[in-house]
Amino acid sequence: MTPRCVHVPCTLVVCLVLGPWGVAQARSVEQGAPATPVVSAPAEPGVLGRRIAAAGAGDIIEVEAGVYTERIRINKPVTVVARGRAVLDGGGNGDIVEITAPGVTLRGFTIRNTGIDLDQENTAVRVLAPRATIEDNTLEDILFGIDLREAPDSIVRRNTIGGKALDIARRGDGLRLWRSDRTIIERNTIHNGRDAIVWYSADVEVRNNYAYECRYGLHLMFSDRVTITENEFSRNSVGIYLMYSARVELRQNRLIGNRGPSGYGIGLKETDQFSVRENLIVGNRAGVYIDGSPFTDKQPGVFVRNTLAYNDIGITFLPSARGNELTDNNFIDNIDQVSIAGRGSLDANRFWKGERGNFWSDYSGYDQNRDGVGDFVHESRTLFENLMDREPALRLFLFSPAQQAIEFVGRALPAVRPEAKFTDEVPLMRPVSIEFVPGHGEGRGTSRLLLISGVVLLGLGGGILASARDGARDRIGRHPGAVGREGEIG
Repeated sequence: MTPRCVHVPCTLVVCLVLGPWGVAQARSVEQGAPATPVVSAPAEPGVLGRRIAAAGAGDIIEVEAGVYTERIRINKPVTVVARGRAVLDGGGNGDIVEITAPGVTLRGFTIRNTGIDLDQENTAVRVLAPRATIEDNTLEDILFGIDLREAPDSIVRRNTIGGKALDIARRGDGLRLWRSDRTIIERNTIHNGRDAIVWYSADVEVRNNYAYECRYGLHLMFSDRVTITENEFSRNSVGIYLMYSARVELRQNRLIGNRGPSGYGIGLKETDQFSVRENLIVGNRAGVYIDGSPFTDKQPGVFVRNTLAYNDIGITFLPSARGNELTDNNFIDNIDQVSIAGRGSLDANRFWKGERGNFWSDYSGYDQNRDGVGDFVHESRTLFENLMDREPALRLFLFSPAQQAIEFVGRALPAVRPEAKFTDEVPLMRPVSIEFVPGHGEGRGTSRLLLISGVVLLGLGGGILASARDGARDRIGRHPGAVGREGEIG
C-alpha cells in the first residue's frame, strides 16, 4: 500500500498545559517510583499529536517549517519528516519526543529546549521500541539528547547534539544506549554534553562520529562485540573509555587533546579480547590508560600500528595490566613514553613480537646491517621517570634543574640506576607509516591541520633520526670491536 502523506500547516502552533502531567510525575516519585520514569502521554495532543493519531501504520507525516511547542508521542510505525526548518521546542520543561512503536523514523528536525531536571532525565528524543531511525536532526539546548532504551536494531545517524550551558556535573548524556543490541551510531556530532554511553548493548557499530567538549567522548560498560572505527574524540576529559566489556575493536580513531581530570585518549578497565589498531593518539595527558586489561588470558590485548605522539604519558599501565602485546607502534616525543602507576613490573606485557618491535623517538641505538631494526635493545632506565612513577607529584619538576641533576646522578652512579621498566628487543629505526581516514563535520579543520603537520613532522623527524643513526653506524663500523645486539663484531 502506498504511504499517505499528511501535511501540517506552518501556521498552526499549539501549546500544551503540563500541569496534570507534572503533578502525576511528582506523585510517582513520592510513592517510590524509579528515578528515571517513562514520560506519560500529554493529556491533550497538539497539532502534531493529532496528525500522528490520524495516520496509519507506514504513513509519512511531512511537517512544514515552523515552531511547534508541544511534546509528542509516536506510538505507531510512521515516518515523521521535516520539510524546511521545523522546530520542536520544549519550552524549557520536561521531555520533547517519545517513541513507543517499532519501526519509527524521525528525520530533519531542530529539537530544542528540554527541561533541566536530572532526576527526571529530561530528554530530547527517547526511544522505547526497536528499529528506530533517528537521523539528520539538530538538538540544541538539551539536557539528555537521544536515549535508546531496549531499542535494538536502531540507527542514529547524522545528528548534531549540543548540550546546555551547565557545569559538566549537571549535564546529561548526549547519547545513551541501554540494552539496544545491533544499533548503528554513525556520523553524529556531539558537543558540550556529559557522555555518549553504551550500556549492556552488544554488536553495536560506532563509526565516523565526532565528540568534543564532553566528559567522555564514548563510554562503554558491559557491552560486547562493539566496533569503534574512524571517530574523532577531542578536547574531552576522556576520549574513549572501555569498562567491563569484551571483543571490542578500536580502529583508525583520532584521540586528540583530551586533557581533563583523567585526560586519557583511550582508557581500558577490565576489558577483554580487545584490539587497538591504527589510531592517532596525540596531545592527551595519557595516550592510553590500562587497568586490569585484558581481564582473562583468552587473548592478548593487541596494540598494533598506533601513533602515540606529544602526550604527557604515552601509555600508563597499572600493575594489574598483564598480557598486552605492542608492535609496530610509533612513540613520538611523549614526555614519558611508558609509565607504571605505582609499584609494579611490566614483565607480563610484551613490547615486541617475533622480529617486530616499536619505533621510539628516544632510542639511541643504530642499525649497522640496515635491516630496519636497531642493533641494541631499547630500555627505559631513566631515574627521574622511575621516581615519577612512584611519586606523581614530582612532575612539577619536569624540565627543571632538579630533573637534570637527578638524571646526572643516575648516569654518574650506576648503583642508583633503576631496573628497566620495559624492554623492546627489536626496536624499529623508522616510524611505521599509517594511513588515517579524514574526518567530517564542523571542527575538523584543526584536526586535519594537526594531522597534516604531524605527518610532516613525523617524516622529518624520522629522516633526521635515521640519518643520525646511520652516521653513528658508519662511525662505529670504522672501529673494530663494536658489539651489536646479537653480539656480532662490527
